[in-house]
Amino acid sequence: MATTTTSPRSAKAGKPAAKTSAVRRTGSSARARQSTNPKVRTRSPHQARPTTKNTVDVFGDYTERAVLIPVGAALIARDRVVSTVNHAISSYSSTTKAQAQLRRFERRGATARNRLEREVRKARVRVERELRQRRRELKKTVTSLEERRDAVAKNVTELPNRVQERILDLV
Repeated sequence: MATTTTSPRSAKAGKPAAKTSAVRRTGSSARARQSTNPKVRTRSPHQARPTTKNTVDVFGDYTERAVLIPVGAALIARDRVVSTVNHAISSYSSTTKAQAQLRRFERRGATARNRLEREVRKARVRVERELRQRRRELKKTVTSLEERRDAVAKNVTELPNRVQERILDLV
């Protein structure tokens, strides 16, 4: 025969948890759930507690939560520490396992180093390419300016000769 377990709330009321869930599953009518006291509201299937509680019950609930929250957090932290320690022990329990772990670390480090070197090479190539392009553009600009300078200088040196020729032509 199966034993029925009670939840903390149903234990206070003196009812086993299996019976309350069975009532919910059968879909009892709203009239069957109504209380004889008009001041107390009836519980819906989703409502865990009655709406009116005395101060002692409320204080007890908050006190219980205030104790259970740090205990639960401490237990979770303990489980994490234990699993980490167990993992470390299993990873380094023998010399062959420790050497295998060190080889993994070495491969990981080599992979990271190669990736960094590759990125540095790409960056250097990119900078050199931009530098060559800017040098070409600068050379073109300098050549263009030199040609304009030479043309202006030629016009300036020839200008007095032209003026002189026009004056002679006019005379």
